Amino acid sequence: MVQKYQSPVRVYKYPFELVMAAYEKRFPTCPEIPVFLGSEILHESKSDDGAIHIIERSCKLNVDAPRLLKKIAGVEYVFFIQKNTVNWKERTLRIEAHNETFANRVVVLETCSYSVHPENEEWTCFEQSASLDIKSFFGFESTVEKIAMKQYTSNIKRGKEVIEHYLKELISQGITFIPRWTPPVTHGQKAEQVPCPGKMTTYLSPMSHLLQIALFLSPADKLDADYIERYLGQLTPMQESCLIRLRQWLQETHKGKIPKDEHILRFLRARDFNIDKAREMLCQSLSWRKQYQVDYILQSWRPPALLDEYYTGGWHYQDRDGRPLYILRLGQMDTKGLVKALGEESLLRHVLSINEEGQKRCEENTNLFGRPITSWTCLVDLEGLNMRHLWRPGVKALLRIIEVVEDNYPETLGRLLIVRAPRVFPVLWTLVSPFINENTRQKFLIYSGNNYQGPGGLVDYVDKEVIPDFLGGECMCTVPEGGLVPKSLYQTDEEPENADHIRLWTETIYHSASVLRGAPHEIVVEILEGESVITWDFDILKGDVVFSLFHSKRAPATGHKEATLPGTSAGGDNVQLIDRTWVLGVDYSRMESPLVCREGESIQGSHVTRWPGFYILQWKMHGPLPCSGTTLPRVDDVLASLQVSSHKCKLIYYYEVLASKDFRGSMSSLESCNSGFSQLSGATTSSSQSQSSSHLSR
Repeated sequence: MVQKYQSPVRVYKYPFELVMAAYEKRFPTCPEIPVFLGSEILHESKSDDGAIHIIERSCKLNVDAPRLLKKIAGVEYVFFIQKNTVNWKERTLRIEAHNETFANRVVVLETCSYSVHPENEEWTCFEQSASLDIKSFFGFESTVEKIAMKQYTSNIKRGKEVIEHYLKELISQGITFIPRWTPPVTHGQKAEQVPCPGKMTTYLSPMSHLLQIALFLSPADKLDADYIERYLGQLTPMQESCLIRLRQWLQETHKGKIPKDEHILRFLRARDFNIDKAREMLCQSLSWRKQYQVDYILQSWRPPALLDEYYTGGWHYQDRDGRPLYILRLGQMDTKGLVKALGEESLLRHVLSINEEGQKRCEENTNLFGRPITSWTCLVDLEGLNMRHLWRPGVKALLRIIEVVEDNYPETLGRLLIVRAPRVFPVLWTLVSPFINENTRQKFLIYSGNNYQGPGGLVDYVDKEVIPDFLGGECMCTVPEGGLVPKSLYQTDEEPENADHIRLWTETIYHSASVLRGAPHEIVVEILEGESVITWDFDILKGDVVFSLFHSKRAPATGHKEATLPGTSAGGDNVQLIDRTWVLGVDYSRMESPLVCREGESIQGSHVTRWPGFYILQWKMHGPLPCSGTTLPRVDDVLASLQVSSHKCKLIYYYEVLASKDFRGSMSSLESCNSGFSQLSGATTSSSQSQSSSHLSR
């Protein structure tokens, strides 16, 4: 594999002629560069007018390699051929170098250039690129590649330091100005006027120059080393090279807006600066952003009032390192209610808007504090976290959101502070952590109980003055306190989410259904082998229903719909599967005792299957049971029949099939009725025959 390197633009704040005088002091030998043992001129030529000067040298270099490798190779030193072409008229120097030693086994090519700064004639720019291709080397190709890259990168920044050293040496000798080249004066010809030293035909201050680079005024712009250090942070030479090469590739091939440098750098860091993997990840993200118009989400997204009231998260000043601080009171959030009331699409868009806002705040803090700030800190308060947060559909929605954020906002989280973690937290962590990148997991700091207080706690990362009041601080925090989302706000298919944008979430977790008198709603689950687990979770939004589970060896006919009452219609969200000709106990059998579910109740349950076949989940309208002449109907039944005068019940439901080996880890996530938001009813049914259970909450 060919290794490549591309440097950023390094700027010397000295005229080109003075920099060239410093450069020439490196020859024939340079004590400041120990690896450079000496050189001799092989060829030298000048143009007639003296504007072009070409020197070709043979350079002797020491190689810091194991003695055994040198012995196998049979060499102590390596030789390079270097060709320097200086154009005094254009004020440029081009350096081309290649290896002479082992040229048939290893190909090393290097190109460097010095030129006048485009915005300041009294400054000089330097760029460098190189490639290494090891074709064969006695079976030590990988070792030689590592040695060569290590030695090359260690000397890259050293080269600039050497030029700076010789510039200071020249200045100490009183040499601060070297006249520019002028063409020879012939008889009767006036000498060409040369700008006076220090006079600039175009001038920008250093800060103006950095700002111009940051604004990306042209597609062909190049990154300045000072800009990288000021706005992106300290990078190794190879990291700088990866950033520049990926950026150049985007400029040449990408149609549309080129992402900002800090955005490109995040993807490189996420893939350990493997440029091919980072390119693939970034391109997928750019396509995703374009498809779903994520670039405009801060302008287009307006959180529903429900989110403003019940979503317990918000921005709150910054941490000690200047990172924007986001506070999330997860333990106080009714995640189940938010998903059912708003849908996954709204929650995902809200989380994306938070990430977009975080990137914007990082840029603002970079300018505010005068140092690179490319990530933010998240403070998560788990006070109140319990089994309701381990509700399986909610965990699935959370994992989907994590997946989207990890794929499109890598390396944006600088630190995650988790405080007041309860005993149930390890269960949630076990479910979620496998989906979080290893680099991200290393940024987590977890405090249980009151361990976050005092030295070693929050005060090490957040100034005492901004610690929220609910965590014992003195700062008032405007993050909503959350609470239970009213079930009257739960969403059904008849109340679709905003369709003004392309949906990010193509599949919803919950489905809605209508149940009519004489027209139950049924779904079928095919089990190919025994010992599977069917799980369900549903809410009764209107009316009372009876829930049953049946098994059949026959596949039911799908799509059978009918309504038995005049003026009623089953609609598109009502499906009947059990044929009227089927006989209970013959064509199908009951797997679980019927469960009466009242309006407003939430039911979660599971069934461990024993036989393959078709399992039918059924919801039918609950009404008063037929009574004999001597038996009066129950008061509850009479009230229920009056309550559903519209002859229509509504519910939202979720179901899933798990392998039995996976069920143990999911059991707790289904028991979301054990929550502070609902009271566990004594009406819990179980059947030893069917090995099933259901729980309900009001």
